[in-house]
Amino acid sequence: MPLKLTTYYRGSKVPDLPGTNTFHSTELFHIYEATSGYSPILIVASQDGKPVAKLLAVLRKSSRLFPPAFILRCEVYGTGEYFDETSDKEAIFSEMLQRLTVEALRNSFLIEFRNLENAMFGYKSFRDNRYFAVNWLRVRNSLHNADRVEARFSPSRIRQIKKGFKNGAQVKEAHTQEEIRQFARMLHKNYSSKIRRHFPSLNFFQQLEKQMTESSRSKIFIVTYKEKIIGGSACIYSDDNAYLWFSGGMRKTYALQYPGILAVWKALDDAKQRGYRHLEFMDVGLPFRKHGYREFVLRFGGKQISTRRWFRFRWKWLNRVLMWIYE
Repeated sequence: MPLKLTTYYRGSKVPDLPGTNTFHSTELFHIYEATSGYSPILIVASQDGKPVAKLLAVLRKSSRLFPPAFILRCEVYGTGEYFDETSDKEAIFSEMLQRLTVEALRNSFLIEFRNLENAMFGYKSFRDNRYFAVNWLRVRNSLHNADRVEARFSPSRIRQIKKGFKNGAQVKEAHTQEEIRQFARMLHKNYSSKIRRHFPSLNFFQQLEKQMTESSRSKIFIVTYKEKIIGGSACIYSDDNAYLWFSGGMRKTYALQYPGILAVWKALDDAKQRGYRHLEFMDVGLPFRKHGYREFVLRFGGKQISTRRWFRFRWKWLNRVLMWIYE
């Protein structure tokens, strides 16, 4: 029976689908859909009327790349989710990738596949669809081989955490709309311009709380001092892994409270208490370039892992040049 592909652009049209991968979930589709500047694309592969795989991508506004204007870029976390272990996953992915490439390049300037669990999966399909690979780094903390999450921390990190609490800082999970609003505002002002140029709107964090908290697929932690939010982190959970998506703190104004450090510690400690095997820090930069955030998180005892990201540009001449460079 031939594979049937269905593309969804509206959450109201998406049927009930199986799966446990948060990065390709209906919940994340709804979060993207409700966030200004974001447009999700969900491709579902079916055989005999039964879904066998799905692939979620998002088109978002970006000002990171040339030309110096707002453009649309398409991002995909992983290479999809597959429900039938006996099916040919590579063949299914090849067809979904071809469909996504055509759909996304109608409007976006760039397609990027990141956070690949298996760096070799889909290699031929990416090449056949004119993608090129760039070596990248991941930083992941193992949480299952030690009694306490601090076991792999550097001595200086442990001292800073203790000092932060001693100097009046407190850490808790955010729940109210006002807490989330203040958290997003703080993070945008004090962090996004230093670590990453792109930062989602307030709707993203509000929907993260609304769509995924009940299913325990996300949490937002805040660091407070005298009832003011001075730091925080946003995490997402998929299968047996935790992912720290955004974090930061007002480290200059509240240096003695170490808000950025406490925000990361809380994310790690909570993931450890809930039984997750790993916590991964998302977007820690290129391997051949120094990255302040990567150096910061490595002091929490994580390990660097080599991986790759796949890219495809809309401009054919530019894509050919980059394919030649990264051959």
